[in-house]
Amino acid sequence: MNKTCFDHAKMDWNLMIRNSVKHGFFTRALQIYSSMVRSGFHGSEFTFLFVLKACAKLPSLGDLRKLHSHTLLTGFQSHVFVQTALIDAYAKCRCLHSARLVFDEMPLRSLVSWNSIISAHCRDLRIDQSFAVLSRMQLLGLELSPTTFLGFLPVCSLPQGLSIHCYVTKLGLDDDLPLANSIMSMYIRLSQIDGALSIFDSLLQKSIVSWTVILGGYLSSGDVAKVFSLFNQMRRQCVVPDSVVFVNLLSCCKLSGNLLLSMSVHSLLLRSGFDQKDPIDNLVTAMYVECKDLVSARRAFDDADEKSVFLWTSMISGYAQLGHPREALHLFNMMLRTAAKPNEPTLAAVLSACAEMGSLRTGEEIEQYILLNDLGSDLRVQTSLIHMFCKCGSIKKAQAVFERIPRKDLAVWSAMINGYAMHGMGKEALNLFHRMQNEEAIKPDSVVFTSILLACSHSGMVEDGLKYFRSMEREFGIEPSIEHYSCLVDLLGRAGYLELAMRTIEKMPAQVQARVSAPVLSACYKHQNLELGEMAAKKLFKLKNARSSGNFVLMNNMYTSMGKWREAEKARRLMDGKGLVKEPGWSQIEIDGVV
Repeated sequence: MNKTCFDHAKMDWNLMIRNSVKHGFFTRALQIYSSMVRSGFHGSEFTFLFVLKACAKLPSLGDLRKLHSHTLLTGFQSHVFVQTALIDAYAKCRCLHSARLVFDEMPLRSLVSWNSIISAHCRDLRIDQSFAVLSRMQLLGLELSPTTFLGFLPVCSLPQGLSIHCYVTKLGLDDDLPLANSIMSMYIRLSQIDGALSIFDSLLQKSIVSWTVILGGYLSSGDVAKVFSLFNQMRRQCVVPDSVVFVNLLSCCKLSGNLLLSMSVHSLLLRSGFDQKDPIDNLVTAMYVECKDLVSARRAFDDADEKSVFLWTSMISGYAQLGHPREALHLFNMMLRTAAKPNEPTLAAVLSACAEMGSLRTGEEIEQYILLNDLGSDLRVQTSLIHMFCKCGSIKKAQAVFERIPRKDLAVWSAMINGYAMHGMGKEALNLFHRMQNEEAIKPDSVVFTSILLACSHSGMVEDGLKYFRSMEREFGIEPSIEHYSCLVDLLGRAGYLELAMRTIEKMPAQVQARVSAPVLSACYKHQNLELGEMAAKKLFKLKNARSSGNFVLMNNMYTSMGKWREAEKARRLMDGKGLVKEPGWSQIEIDGVV
């Protein structure tokens, strides 16, 4: 082959490698390079730049080491561009030691080489070493560029970030827009929104990235009003929003749960043409779910051309969370007939729907799917399985799932303790509680204590319940919530200690007294204590949002059972005056897997 043909062939190989890298086919690029070498060609410096970039993107340390040896064999180890690409690739493959060796052996270093080694140290969280490299650059009199400082900003602490900002200002680089945006992002990451705003306000020209950074800052602090105030300012200045802006706006609507605001943003999104982009279609569905508008959520879901697993999960979770378990399971079955494969959050949502329905057979089928598809190692799935089996009445299956988990987190222990509590197995719940602390040294949280108090209440273990209620705050620093107070009052009421329950309520904070009186009213009806029942009822009826008919029915029944017909009629009229209707009782059974 003559030289001209040889050069053309090499160019063709380079073009194929370059196009593969350009379009994100990094493994394909490495395969083409291997074919090139087997065909008797060796790469040029441009070839190595492309294949090293492919290794960095994958990342693939094994392939990178082979390519490094090829640069030595073909004599390209002294090329500054190739060596710099090696530094960058080793850094992205998490091999700082090799990156540093390449840098230290370079006879000549460009500014890009120095910047790359700084970024390499920052990526490995060796910030002090990055500053040491920066000091060497200053001593050598190298002219620093905005890129020099970009590696520091995503990982530095606040004092380090302030130093970088001051240094950038001193060098006169603060008018570089990408660098200014990165410094703003650094302040946002460190919860210093005012620092970011001072830079934002000083910018003579703002890119869409500048606006997005501040929008994200307000969103991360939960300030919905300021997010939309800034967005309106954007529109007044004729800044065209991009997909990232809409991601922030949709996330903000989801956070607020404001349906009118969500519909307005969705309308604007449709006009902009970004509605079919992932993750926007998923966010729209999740936003409507958070606003409790399942009709709009389903419409957005159905309108999506391509449904990702995240979109399926959002819709299934919405049905499960908002009390429509049948629809959640139906949608899951539809998903199984598509190319989208359920992931762990999907299965956790579906198991929650099974628990809500009390469908043990369906839950067992989903457990089989989990085991067949090797998805059973995820703790969220295992926790959901335990909860589902407990809710469906199969405590033994829940125990079997619990015992086969090798490393249990707090949520797993909490689910099993709560299962025992639901089934009135107080001693088992307490034994597991002690085992969690003694064997695993896991500190209980407020949710675990709610389950413990519930277990004591359902098992009549008054002394134990009082002991754990006291230890919750004294030993673990957990302030009692309404749920804890309610469990405590229920514990005393079920055991017949009605006066003690009322005295306990009177010692509680005023804002929770009325809200925890329902268990006392129920206990008074059970133990036929009219005087205390009337006291509890008065506290309950003072609540502005007392919309439950159950308390009025209990009071009516108590009066009726004791022959107090006039008082019973008064309670009935009071309920009617509030527009409340007695909720009908219902039960469910499962026949052939159908509830």
